Amino acid sequence: MRNAFHDELDAIGASLLQMAGLVKLAMSDATLAILTADLTVAEKVIAADTVIDDIQHDLDARTINLMARQQPVASDLRTLVTSLRMSADLERMGDLADHVAKQARMRYPNSAVPAELIPTITAMGSVADKLIDKLSSVMEHRDTVRALEIENDDDEMDKLHRDLISVLLSKEWNYGVETAIDMTLLGRFYERFADHAVSIARRVYFSVTGEYSTN
Repeated sequence: MRNAFHDELDAIGASLLQMAGLVKLAMSDATLAILTADLTVAEKVIAADTVIDDIQHDLDARTINLMARQQPVASDLRTLVTSLRMSADLERMGDLADHVAKQARMRYPNSAVPAELIPTITAMGSVADKLIDKLSSVMEHRDTVRALEIENDDDEMDKLHRDLISVLLSKEWNYGVETAIDMTLLGRFYERFADHAVSIARRVYFSVTGEYSTN
């Protein structure tokens, strides 16, 4: 009975890793779509969001069912409770990738990103990719040291977000209000994506140690 319980617990962890992999692909593709005005890639991301949602619903149902049947305690209970919260964070990260792709689709065939902001959005996409890569490793290995690092890694995204807002507010901005709104939303999508990665890293830390990160 105990072996079967831990097999189910491992399967839940595997589903979380599957979600993380799909989220990484979604945001990577969404960044490509927004930078290159690629409608085909944007539509691919939008369609794939349903898959991430379905995995979350199935994972949460399995987690709740396992909690009800086994009534776990201590570290196992922490793992299951944090799994529910992590799946919600990952689902939201998938939504944010979906928002980026929809912005690319909305402005097609034009590019949604002005030429002078392409380096900034490229960098934000790169940071998002690095964060989800590290997060996947943290989740798989329950690595509390790297979990703490992710909060510091998020500082890079915050700086890029501030840089983006500075450009939008500068007197030299000449792309109009509509593009400024687009870029404000786009920057927010990436910034929130990184925030959810930090949230998941904190949950891994709590699951392993039973304590909240003080980072």
